[in-house]
Amino acid sequence: MKNILLLLVPAFFIITAANAQTPEERLVELGISLPEVRQPAANFVKWRRVDNLIFLAGTGSKAKGKLGKDLSVEEGYQAARLTGIDILATLKAACGSLDNIKQFVKVRGMVNSTPYFYDQPDVINGFSDLMVEVFGEKGKHARAAVGHASLPSDIAIEIEVIVEVKE
Repeated sequence: MKNILLLLVPAFFIITAANAQTPEERLVELGISLPEVRQPAANFVKWRRVDNLIFLAGTGSKAKGKLGKDLSVEEGYQAARLTGIDILATLKAACGSLDNIKQFVKVRGMVNSTPYFYDQPDVINGFSDLMVEVFGEKGKHARAAVGHASLPSDIAIEIEVIVEVKE
């Protein structure tokens, strides 16, 4: 029995490695196409690389309004997911390929919400869930999900990201 297990374990890893998908292949499988990266409207850059870390500027949602008043948790979740697609496009531009991302390090999700809205984490899960769908374990990250009294131009969501890239 021990000999059989010793033979099966390497076979399992070979099969798993052969079936492993790249982030770009996962996007195709999920039916997601990345948009063009929009340039900032103000005097800042979309990203800054420091050693093997890439810091993204905040990316705002296309959805407008306050959670708890204008948008439901489900609508906020979808807005965060769609913002994640924009972030993936920016990361691809910054890294050359999403395959160059070693891991997600930190995410800060800001939610335009009423004073008595407490479900910011459920909203930002829209982003976090997408990153895990695309990157697997490498997409998991440390995170803050916080409410704000307002966000620029009444956007519903703004997300900042730090990723580690391969050397």
